[in-house]
Amino acid sequence: MSGHGAPETVADGSGLRVAIVAASWHTQVMDGLLDGARRGLAACGVSEVTEVRVPGTFELSVACARLAPSYDALVALGVVIRGGTPHFDYVCTAATHGLTDVSVRTGTPVGFGVLTCDDDQQALDRAGLEGSSEDKGFEASTAAVATAVTLASL
Repeated sequence: MSGHGAPETVADGSGLRVAIVAASWHTQVMDGLLDGARRGLAACGVSEVTEVRVPGTFELSVACARLAPSYDALVALGVVIRGGTPHFDYVCTAATHGLTDVSVRTGTPVGFGVLTCDDDQQALDRAGLEGSSEDKGFEASTAAVATAVTLASL
C-alpha cells in the first residue's frame, strides 16, 4: 500500500460548500469511503455538505458536472473491481478523464476517491473501514478542500 509520503492536506474549509458524489456499487466499500469523506470534511471545518448518490462510477462525471457551478469543491467516490473483460478499463478511463475534465473546465476542485482495484481485498484495504490500511474517502475530501482553499487565494 502506498500511503508513504502523503502530504497533510487538512485545511480550514469553514464556509465552503462541498458536495460528495458517490457511486452505489460495492456497498461495504462505499460506506467506508463515504464515512471517510464525511470525517475529512468535518476535520476541515466544512459544515455545508450535500450528498448525491449515482448508480455507478461511470455516472460520477455527469453528476459532478451538474453540481460544479454551485459548490466550492466536489468529492467523487467510487470503486471498480477488475473482472475478466475490458469493462474495468473503460469505466476507469472514462471516470478519470470525465472528472479531470469537470475540474479543469469549471475550476471546481474534484477530490478523486475512485478506487481502481484488482480484487475486493484491495478495495477493503483502502476504504477506511476498521482494519483498512488506508482511508481514501478522507484523503479525497481533504484534498478537494485544500485545493479549493489554494485556488481561492490565487
